[in-house]
Amino acid sequence: MREQGNENPLVVVTGASTGVGRATAKALANDHGCTVIAVARNAGNLEQLVRECGQGRGELQPLPLDLAEDDAVDHVVRAIGGRRVRGLVNNAGLFIKHGFGDWTATDAQRLFLLNATVPLLLTQALAPLMEGAPPGHVLNIGSMGGYQGSVKFPGLAAYSASKAALANLTECMAEELKDGGVRCNCICLGAVDTAMLRAAFPGYTAPVGPDEVGQYLARFLLEGHGLFNGKVLPMAVGTP
Repeated sequence: MREQGNENPLVVVTGASTGVGRATAKALANDHGCTVIAVARNAGNLEQLVRECGQGRGELQPLPLDLAEDDAVDHVVRAIGGRRVRGLVNNAGLFIKHGFGDWTATDAQRLFLLNATVPLLLTQALAPLMEGAPPGHVLNIGSMGGYQGSVKFPGLAAYSASKAALANLTECMAEELKDGGVRCNCICLGAVDTAMLRAAFPGYTAPVGPDEVGQYLARFLLEGHGLFNGKVLPMAVGTP
């Protein structure tokens, strides 16, 4: 593994073309001087993000990729090229809404693949590159729908269950990775003004926007490992 020395910290952000993922990647590059490998399916949105990050202290390296593909994790590892990874933001995910009685096995399989299995496999592959000092930090982006004891809503059963799996996975991965000095936490987002929220709750006005949340997540990725490990943290100012 090649150490970065005085180079910018290298971080990986999935689901980086829209919403919270895009805002997080942009904040990491522009505000914190990171080299960001930005993973998403939409190549056009990634190229626009590259232009928006061109004047910052860091650098954005686009990686157009569908993480549902069998060899997707290998593509990410090749893009890293043996460099030391300071942080991984598992933000990419899938949203499906159905009335109870209309769910299919395929729906559930797709949700759990993107929202839980891919973060497991990607973290597992990148963990050896995250060992060292300062500690590498895995940040899983969960949902209040998957937070135990939170208010639940009709139509979101399988989606919320997949996000609950991600929260539990966070606790398990923190235990698995602690001997290598890698930290893992999950932030469960409440209502943020994104396309996904508008699809889930038509007509609802979210109290915060993706830029504000992305700036916070960027700071938490780079600093939160010092105070938290294996924690599932709610981040919401209202319901939903």
